[in-house]
Amino acid sequence: MIDLKDRACIVGIGETAYCRKPGSGLSQLGLQLQAAKNAVDDAGLSLKDVDGIMPFPNLGVAEEFAANLGVENLRFATTVHTGGAAPVASLRIAAMAVCTGAANAVLIPAGWNGYSGARTRQTVSEDVSSLPGGKIARDYYLPFGLTAPPQWYSLMARRHMHEFGTTSEQLGAIAVAMRKHAQLNPNAVMHGKPMSLDEYLASPMITDPYRLFDCCLETDGAAAVVVTSAERARDLASKPVRLMGVASGQPYPADEIVNRKDIFETGLTIAAPEAFEAAGVAPKDIDFAEIYDCFTFEVLQQLEETGFCERGEGGAFVEGGRIELGGELPVNTHGGLLSEAHVLGMNHIVEAVKQLRGDAGDRQVTDAEIGLVTGWGDFGDGSVCILGK
Repeated sequence: MIDLKDRACIVGIGETAYCRKPGSGLSQLGLQLQAAKNAVDDAGLSLKDVDGIMPFPNLGVAEEFAANLGVENLRFATTVHTGGAAPVASLRIAAMAVCTGAANAVLIPAGWNGYSGARTRQTVSEDVSSLPGGKIARDYYLPFGLTAPPQWYSLMARRHMHEFGTTSEQLGAIAVAMRKHAQLNPNAVMHGKPMSLDEYLASPMITDPYRLFDCCLETDGAAAVVVTSAERARDLASKPVRLMGVASGQPYPADEIVNRKDIFETGLTIAAPEAFEAAGVAPKDIDFAEIYDCFTFEVLQQLEETGFCERGEGGAFVEGGRIELGGELPVNTHGGLLSEAHVLGMNHIVEAVKQLRGDAGDRQVTDAEIGLVTGWGDFGDGSVCILGK
């Protein structure tokens, strides 16, 4: 494989405001354009310097971004079709592009009207092909009422509880930690809305074992990053963050959960060892982690499958403030999808860059040198990136 360690950097990050209200005032494309422009400005680049664009699947195409932004020399364009794993997985493709000369600066935007627009169940009912698995989901999931992500992923959560004794209180520790971090983040949707474990346990059951506060936010918003080569990054005014190791993977079968030989093996199980080997570090070297938290159990599962603890030990690992700021491994220092916003995981990359730049304000992890970001998509696609200061 091509050695990409430290040869590419994230040099620009951008976000919009995040909200949950009837309308953000911008279209899905408009939100992403705003975040993209902010990321390019943050990098100290001109839009004419951008020659690569990697949109999120089904949320835009490179040509419309180029036309609206004024990107006149689009030389590289592609999309990674792994759902919420795509933003992190895209970092590796972007690194390949800038290190081989296919592009000089690659823009990766992601955003949607996830609250004011169509919801997942509505999208699925109108177009079953939009669902992971397509005909598999149509024939074996939808007829039994499995029409939305909480129902799909609850299968793994409940099985984990059965096999390893994982408890609702342990899932609650994750939700409470994310909410606690959001209190230090003015851009978080749940800023100013603290939550106790008792309040978590009193929230309504959505689909056993997931309660309301086990589920991520539906949000309007967008975020974006710009990737260029380490050589070009030296000439920019922004603080570059190194891509040390990036990998992605899919479980088998990718689009079916219950017929896997190992229900807990995901794409991240495959990707994490590759990313750590490429970066030349181990889980013990990570100062903080931004974990794709579509649901609380997915945080616990990804902590296990990335190697921070053994499978079955995730419940104990998240207890006692270990994943809170000041703990052994601060997780989702911005509040995550559970308490900042659901921006398809791109906000996790943005937060990791802020931490490594030392720009995270009251939620800054002391002496942060190396961070990890994961992506999770469809029925278990996984991606992981290790970033260095």
